[in-house]
Amino acid sequence: MNSDPDLYGTLDVTVVLPALNEVGHIGAEVDRITKAMKDSPYTFEILVIDDGSTDGTGDAVEGLPFVRLMRFPVNRGSGTARRIGSQEAYGKYVVWTDADMTYPNERIPELIEILETGRCQHVVGARTTEEGTHKIARVPAKWAIRKLAEYLTGTKIPDLNSGLRAFKRSDALPYLGLLPTGFSCVTTITLSFLSNGLVVEYLPIEYAKRAGKSHFHPIRDAYRYMLQVVRMVTFFEPLRVFAPAAFLLLFLGVTKFVYDIVSGIVTDGDPFALSINTVLLLITGLILFSLGLLADLIVRTSRHNATR
Repeated sequence: MNSDPDLYGTLDVTVVLPALNEVGHIGAEVDRITKAMKDSPYTFEILVIDDGSTDGTGDAVEGLPFVRLMRFPVNRGSGTARRIGSQEAYGKYVVWTDADMTYPNERIPELIEILETGRCQHVVGARTTEEGTHKIARVPAKWAIRKLAEYLTGTKIPDLNSGLRAFKRSDALPYLGLLPTGFSCVTTITLSFLSNGLVVEYLPIEYAKRAGKSHFHPIRDAYRYMLQVVRMVTFFEPLRVFAPAAFLLLFLGVTKFVYDIVSGIVTDGDPFALSINTVLLLITGLILFSLGLLADLIVRTSRHNATR
């Protein structure tokens, strides 16, 4: 990677910019970010991750002022690019954004200004419009996934998977190893902060139509987003996942037990002779709740040991 550990924290901001076959507009995006940051009071670098491009994307920005280029020989996914970029960032603050001209990257200094107030640890550019490809499929899928995340985290989330966000590098380091390789990395980092009591603030932004070809698959990636929401909340707050399912099964089991008694489904006058499905509902509910308690104990023990 040719990075120097002695340089970590020597700049104010590192803008991590993953790019896969974006040669037609990567230069314009870098110029836009450079202009915005030069007009701000912050020292910065733009860390372009050429994620296995085959169209000369890396060559288009190599040698440009303020640009540090990393090349992956093969495509490793945007999550991997953002993880490695954040780990190798020289800036105190890390910004994630995309190279496809969709996000208003001229507003990056605003995100850093909010972080510097100290009232939050993570700032997300919350999109007020949806201009992505496959809009008909994306909008309801994103809404459902966002509502699931809000329920599981107990937090209002205006935009769960925005690609424009900023945070202090030191705050994110403990969670970078959890990032998946694909698009759901943005969901993961949001849930990691929220589930650990860190404050996430949302800055409303406009969202433009994409330049170039989208790499988002509406079915496969939506499924991964939903799976990652459940996985991350289970990782940090397992009872939020296990307890509702356990209580539902226990409620159904108790209801069926009462029904069995009232309807006379007993044998040989034994009031405890229950039907098999009643027993299965009760036992399954108890097992799920026990698993949730055990998982919660493991999580809390791990946190306690990590803070000692």
